[in-house]
Amino acid sequence: MRKEISVLLERKAIQDVRKISLTPDVLKGMDEKSVAYMRFASRKADVYHFFYQSRGLRVAGYMALPKRLVAKAPCVIYNRGGSFDLFKMTPRFALGRLAQYASWGYVVVGSQYRGNDGGEGRDELGGRDLYDVLQLRNVLRAVPNADIARIGMVGGSRGGMMTYLALAKVRWIRAAVTMAGLADVVRNVRLRPGMREIVKQAHGAKMSDLRARSAVAWPQKFSKKVPILLMHGTADWRVSPLDSLDLSRKLYEAKVPHRLIMLEGGDHGLREFRGEVAVQTRAWLDRFVKNGEALPDLKPHGE
Repeated sequence: MRKEISVLLERKAIQDVRKISLTPDVLKGMDEKSVAYMRFASRKADVYHFFYQSRGLRVAGYMALPKRLVAKAPCVIYNRGGSFDLFKMTPRFALGRLAQYASWGYVVVGSQYRGNDGGEGRDELGGRDLYDVLQLRNVLRAVPNADIARIGMVGGSRGGMMTYLALAKVRWIRAAVTMAGLADVVRNVRLRPGMREIVKQAHGAKMSDLRARSAVAWPQKFSKKVPILLMHGTADWRVSPLDSLDLSRKLYEAKVPHRLIMLEGGDHGLREFRGEVAVQTRAWLDRFVKNGEALPDLKPHGE
């Protein structure tokens, strides 16, 4: 067992840890390119499934550690998409996406949110489950050599919404990246009747609850010191591309540093642009989390 995991167990930051291996079952059905990348990532990082405590509840999560963990390593909290057990993180996903981030030199953790994957409580789709995300900072605090002064946050779809909610609540996140981030729950419930049933199950779907989860309704809550990268495919049917377009306009008006990338013909998972998404994500995290680059000057200037 890695010493970092032993320390986490001794400090009672996590429980019931199991290492995730690159087994034939994980690789089954994958194309050769994906298999090659998974093998590369697994040589660069160790991946674990674990449980941790969040406000008295036992919650499931994943962690990826670089094989060579340097002192004061930067960190990433990853927020998964989906609702309930739908689109929860799997061993394949963790060995791919989370291991990829860890291969860049980051300590990576992500929550399945309460009530999912054997965890206690109920997934509220942006309610008290937000604490499950924020509690991961304390998990990172217990990891030897993890630098909690340098934490970035990444989220896709519902995970984008969780990222926006976290950015509005705390000020210890250094930078954020969202992919197809859900920023206007009111509109998406209107456009997708099936989504209304999901949010009803989660929190009742009152208009006040929908707006409380919609970042476009409260751009003033974002810090002007936390840069955000928004990426969205223009062929996304699950989360309207207007979510990122509208949020970008609101962030611009609020003078929040950000970059918007609309990927032409990209689907919800941005599958056609996986390479570009990875390059952009790494560049953003490296600039503002790992290297602490100065924020851009947003005041009108130049010739």
